[in-house]
Amino acid sequence: MPTEILMPALSPTMEEGTLAKWLVKEGDTVSSGDLLAEIETDKATMEFEAVDEGTVGKILVAEGTEGVKVNTPIAVLLEDGESADDIGDAKAAPAKSAPSEAPAADAGKEAAPKGGSDAPAPASAPAAPNGADGNRIFASPLARRIAADKGLDLASITGSGPHGRIVKADVEAAKPGAAKPAEAPAKAEKASAPALATGPSADAVAKMYEGRAYEEIKLDGMRKTIAARLTEAKQSIPHFYLRRDIKLDALLKFRGDLNKQLEGRGVKLSVNDFIIKACALALQSVPEGNSVWAGDRVLRLKPSDVAVAVAIEGGLFTPVLKDAEMKSLSALSSEMKDLATRARDRKLAPHEYQGGSFAISNLGMFGIDNFDAVINPPHGAILAVGAGVKKPVVGKDGELSVATVMSVTLSVDHRVIDGALGAQLLQAIVDNLENPMVMLA
Repeated sequence: MPTEILMPALSPTMEEGTLAKWLVKEGDTVSSGDLLAEIETDKATMEFEAVDEGTVGKILVAEGTEGVKVNTPIAVLLEDGESADDIGDAKAAPAKSAPSEAPAADAGKEAAPKGGSDAPAPASAPAAPNGADGNRIFASPLARRIAADKGLDLASITGSGPHGRIVKADVEAAKPGAAKPAEAPAKAEKASAPALATGPSADAVAKMYEGRAYEEIKLDGMRKTIAARLTEAKQSIPHFYLRRDIKLDALLKFRGDLNKQLEGRGVKLSVNDFIIKACALALQSVPEGNSVWAGDRVLRLKPSDVAVAVAIEGGLFTPVLKDAEMKSLSALSSEMKDLATRARDRKLAPHEYQGGSFAISNLGMFGIDNFDAVINPPHGAILAVGAGVKKPVVGKDGELSVATVMSVTLSVDHRVIDGALGAQLLQAIVDNLENPMVMLA
């Protein structure tokens, strides 16, 4: 029977997306693994693969359609011997004229593109689960052929496709005579996305500026996600702030010496590379600070997974450098450059910007002396880094001198980290940056 291809859930929290582009047309024959379409979420445009083989009988959702709900039929796939006449009255659920607010995931979580760690939902689904209309078992044609070749009983195989449909991977993984395992419990209902900040309605605001020239800019998915998540963060996270000045002269000299020695390898370390390393090591020195808020508990991480904010057109990403405490400065520098480049091209996979316990936001390169950053949930803290500027300082012996000083502010979630613990964490960061050679020990 014809099989509906559904709008995939490209991550556990994705609720809708934009069908950016079809890579097939009606009448095309597709096999498992072929690219069907490009799906746009609030963070990236990702390729969507077929898990079954057949012929594209009908496209139900046109290119460019926004706000297509997950599990909405977007096309119909025909098996061998079927024609468009077998499709019947298959219709796509109506999509909204504009995308809705994105879910509250880490800066908008979506699924990994091909090869990523977060597997997308299977592309095809039958109209009913196995056994829904008697003894019929729903399986893809390719799965049926492989099962016949291997002498497997399809009734003993649990399908991983939508509604229990058996696909190629299920048959290849099955063993002859294997009993059908019990069905997995249903997933917990997803938490609803936080609403945007309350205030005057759009019409009320527009009326205030009636008669004044302005341009109305439509919110894209990323901007909606940022608005929702930061509203949630400021409303629900009890922030407190710790501020310190850090003398950078020793670090700048050490960095200059290292860069001269690394010229032959084409490596040039930035001050930000040292900051990442300093924070990663500080999280190891103060392990209680390497924690995240998990609703009804605190999760204390063992590795130092440090997120770094990267500004892109229309928003930002926070790619995560995992196991940063274990990596050399040159390795961190190379990885950060790669992540930043792909972030600006919106080519990051979700596993590359999800997770972490601690974040860094550096606006010093823009000449900002100091600022307070908003915590990115579920992180326990974020370090706001200002510019290094020359200032008069008084030494321990009372002598006045000039030093390059960088102001930092640690924004802390009081549910996770108390004041004294936050002070210890910040002190460890300061010690690492003012004595940079210890970071190589």
